[in-house]
Amino acid sequence: MNNSYRCLWHNLQRDENLRQYHDAKAKGEAKEGHQMEGEKLKPVIFGGLDGILTSFAIVAGAAGGNLPVSTVLVLGFSNIFADALSMGVGEFLSSKAHSEWVLSERNREMWEMENYPDGEIQEMIDIYTEKGMGQEDAEMVVRTMARYKDFFVDIMMAQELELQLPDEDFKMESFKEGIVMFFSFAVFGSLPIFGYVIFPLIFGEMTTDELFKAACTVTGVVLFIMGCVKSNFSASPWYLSGLETLFLGGACATLAYVLGQYIDSLLGEGSKQL
Repeated sequence: MNNSYRCLWHNLQRDENLRQYHDAKAKGEAKEGHQMEGEKLKPVIFGGLDGILTSFAIVAGAAGGNLPVSTVLVLGFSNIFADALSMGVGEFLSSKAHSEWVLSERNREMWEMENYPDGEIQEMIDIYTEKGMGQEDAEMVVRTMARYKDFFVDIMMAQELELQLPDEDFKMESFKEGIVMFFSFAVFGSLPIFGYVIFPLIFGEMTTDELFKAACTVTGVVLFIMGCVKSNFSASPWYLSGLETLFLGGACATLAYVLGQYIDSLLGEGSKQL
């Protein structure tokens, strides 16, 4: 089966699945199949990627500076925990601040709607006509919506300001995002450093270079897995998403290692001159 027939078969199968779904939905036998877990994907990927690259930078610097394993473990775990806490708190505060700003914008739009309704209605009519709707249809639709102020203002937030209103319990949602960020950073960030503990227990005594190579392997595998997990919430194939995350994360890790080596060489030359 060549690629054109394969794509045709895939499209027909997708259309058939959609038809069956909407038929079942019309009968009240199906619910929307959205992946709500994807809302937490950003802090998971961001926190995990930041955590693993931060810990790898510590490992790379330790390898370049020939530091003992005990120093790597102390610096690594203490730094990962402190950074994870900082990232979690930062995610909570930034998410909460953004939601509060969006709500303040909604209050401003509501005030304008109550005091200058004609201007707000005309703005929406202009937006709809710019999107291709006829003038008469736009006026009919907008003036009908304007009879329901709360609904109209919510539409204005999405159409005019392109802002998504937060949930009523946005503070709790922001708190959850902070928790997700903290654990994602801490768990993924600990993996390369855990290699310094687990690999010697499995393979016996290992040199510093061998431990560093093991940390590189763990970092690469985890980056690829993170990309594969991310593909569940996107249209990209799992292997392309995994390779993308591996390549971009690997580039950052390589840069951290090169900078660590360069700075170590500068410090070495400076100590020799002294």
